[in-house]
Amino acid sequence: MGRRWGLLVGVLGAVWLLGSGQGGRQPAETAAQRCFCQVSGYLDDCTCDVETVDRFNNYRLFPRLQNLLESDYFRYYKVNLKRPCPFWNDISQCGRRDCAVKPCQSDEVPDGIKSVSYKYSEEANSLIEECEQAERLGAVDESLSEETQKAVLQWTKHDDSSDNFCEVDDIQSPDAEYVDLLLNPERYTGYKGPDAWKIWNVIYEENCFKPQTIKRPLNPLASGQVWQFKRGIWKEFIIINILFCFSGKSEENTFYSWLEGLCVEKRAFYRLISGLHASINVHLSARYLLQDTWLEKKWGHNVTEFQQRFDGILTKGEGPRRLKNLYFLYLIELRALSKVVPFFERPDFQLFTGNKIQDAENKMLLLEILHEIKSFPLHFDENSFFAGDKKEANKLKEDFRLHFRNISRIMDCVGCLKCRLWGKLQTQGLGTALKILFSEKLIANMPESGPSYEFHLTRQEIVSLFNAFGRISTSVKELENFRKLLQNIH
Repeated sequence: MGRRWGLLVGVLGAVWLLGSGQGGRQPAETAAQRCFCQVSGYLDDCTCDVETVDRFNNYRLFPRLQNLLESDYFRYYKVNLKRPCPFWNDISQCGRRDCAVKPCQSDEVPDGIKSVSYKYSEEANSLIEECEQAERLGAVDESLSEETQKAVLQWTKHDDSSDNFCEVDDIQSPDAEYVDLLLNPERYTGYKGPDAWKIWNVIYEENCFKPQTIKRPLNPLASGQVWQFKRGIWKEFIIINILFCFSGKSEENTFYSWLEGLCVEKRAFYRLISGLHASINVHLSARYLLQDTWLEKKWGHNVTEFQQRFDGILTKGEGPRRLKNLYFLYLIELRALSKVVPFFERPDFQLFTGNKIQDAENKMLLLEILHEIKSFPLHFDENSFFAGDKKEANKLKEDFRLHFRNISRIMDCVGCLKCRLWGKLQTQGLGTALKILFSEKLIANMPESGPSYEFHLTRQEIVSLFNAFGRISTSVKELENFRKLLQNIH
């Protein structure tokens, strides 16, 4: 009862301030509160809280992870940016120079990476090269040992496996090129408007298990969804936002109520995609083109852009939910990395680039990071996924996988090449994380040495897995920066 009276007094006080003209000039809460008032405490469907993630990521994991991702093994990613969109033909290619991607010249990529572009160790690569050489000659090389032939068949079977959650590029295609991720960073390119909205609209409306009758807030492609923030209704939104922060509910709660009626797997799927979308928006706000002159380009934090995407008022309560979904995505990928430790601990696994000293140092750093991740005290419990009737669970898992594969194909419809690059990489990284989570028994049964036939990760999957998690880790770190920047803004 006392809490209700306190809330009422707070609201009446806000109304008095607004009515007296004092509140109109300086609202009671800061911009930081409007963006982050709900982004605290325990996360839905998790036993972990936001504050624990912040401390773990920002001070224990982030610096070492960034160091790893700057190494040669993880900075070069092979991708086909010329694949046609499989869903529609009217793609508006972004002509802005910041949308362009500069591929690597052949001599810029370490020879070790080029020779093992899709396998994970020198031994594995030599086996594959023997087989491919025989295949190119159009004959069966009877000199190949039975073990080698078996390894080749098993890896081919794996690469076409139904366990994969993404439709992966054919990296042997002449159109596939190496890209230096450090020289093509993810940042704001100016790609926006109906074309960008169309991509996300198809993802949400057709692939996230959302009923067609439920419309997302703030969607300019939906009829009647045009939203403008007008000065004349500022008072009303201040009051709504106070209620929103105190009660933990938004005026758009009706949109999210449909999620509560879904099974945990479908609810998680939506939250993963929303979290990925939020993470990308954080990157674009944190690396925004602030100044563009003939002397220099200046990139940095754009708090206005961040507010437009996450402010509780400007987004009708949707922004803070997006940020909470970002933390949910972080925990899912963190859990996957903790599960796959045995694969990377195997003595014959190496981050092969051809530089033995650097490769050994990078593997040591990789294992340090993975053991740090494994020590995280509040990991997501994925055992509730697909735990019901076996037949229904298998059908649901297949739907889950097919929906995600479809999203990976949609990335070929993005008109901005740099956005397409990072969209494909992060989608493949999340798909690899899901593959790991659903392969626990296969990972547990891996041999301690020699080829792993049942569970295997290609170099593409490894590079995308860690870079995708690196992007999410960066987003969580940037939220700390935006909290500070928004503290004195009203």
